[in-house]
Amino acid sequence: MHEDIVLIWTLSFVIWLSPFIAKFIKMPTAPIEIIIGAILAYFGLLYKNNFFDLIAEVGFLYLMFLAGMEVNLKQTLQDSSGIMKKAFLFILLLGALAIISGVILGFSPIVIISLPLISVGLLASLSKIYDKKEPWLQLAITVGILGEVSSIIALTALDAASTVGFGWELFVKLGYLVAFLIGISMIYKLLHLLFWWYPELKNSLMPTIDTADRDIRLGMALFFIMVSVMLALHLELALGAFIAGVAIAAFFHYNKSLEEKMSSLGFGFLVPIFFIHVGVSFDLHSLLIPGVVSGALLITVTMIAIRVLAAFPMRHVESKKEVLIAAISLAMPLTLLIAVATIGYNSGNIDLITYYQLILASLFEVIIVMFIIKRFRPKPDFRKKKQDSK
Repeated sequence: MHEDIVLIWTLSFVIWLSPFIAKFIKMPTAPIEIIIGAILAYFGLLYKNNFFDLIAEVGFLYLMFLAGMEVNLKQTLQDSSGIMKKAFLFILLLGALAIISGVILGFSPIVIISLPLISVGLLASLSKIYDKKEPWLQLAITVGILGEVSSIIALTALDAASTVGFGWELFVKLGYLVAFLIGISMIYKLLHLLFWWYPELKNSLMPTIDTADRDIRLGMALFFIMVSVMLALHLELALGAFIAGVAIAAFFHYNKSLEEKMSSLGFGFLVPIFFIHVGVSFDLHSLLIPGVVSGALLITVTMIAIRVLAAFPMRHVESKKEVLIAAISLAMPLTLLIAVATIGYNSGNIDLITYYQLILASLFEVIIVMFIIKRFRPKPDFRKKKQDSK
């Protein structure tokens, strides 16, 4: 009981003080929370227990939910600029480069699978720091949507293969995934048609002026319903959380305050606990194991490099500098990389050193990429913004 009290107090102070520390040393909050979590775990002030693990898991899923709310589904489906086609080429080229570089460098199959992973979870946190209208961030989120879905499908397949093997059960589980995605697309079309015929129904479900917080209640209900559906189908929970966020943004985009409310809950409480938990998951003693740091750096550099090379098809979408920063910002698949490393280690497909390399690489990527973005991101034209606002 005494240890649990110390854990709660420590978590409370870390959540409260992390933004101040990040501001003082001029770094984003997320990597600061990861580093502090690792350091305090080393000294025994933070440790894993069932409640901490559960809240951190909810924090991760909520981060994926917020990432889904960043998706403009209507704009994505009605893309007339050809960005999605170029994004698809980016994903294909990224996968090819991952295989080629992985074979050349002698990486294990699990590491090769990890190289092209993309997650927009941290892009959601970047949207709290930078203007969402900045071209590089818009481009990164647009490309990241396709990469996120592809990565989660790959993660689901890897999880299924490690659980049931490469037999008939794997095809059945993947069939559930395909059926689920088809079902979601059909439900989207039906709801789109329903709300078109009965627009007042939208406002009844989520009124613009509401004193009972029905908008938050609907959002949280949809979040847990989608997660429970994925739990029942034994599929990746992150996909359900992500789709719930996409649904909220697609049908209730007129409620501008909802995203701010949901985001405040996430980044003020649940998401920091997840980042701290990631730090606690990493054993600082592993830094002394030969090959862990060098291997993690090699994986990190490779993941960033192949994204820069894969961005070639998008070179004319925006300026080269913005495309470059967008590509680099996609090299932070923190949550998915940790998930792949855990699945690979638990299934016996990678050894302990490779596991530590992947975990450390996920931390290196966040710190390095966040630093690069902060240092080289395009400076917004404040004068133009003032003119536009007038």
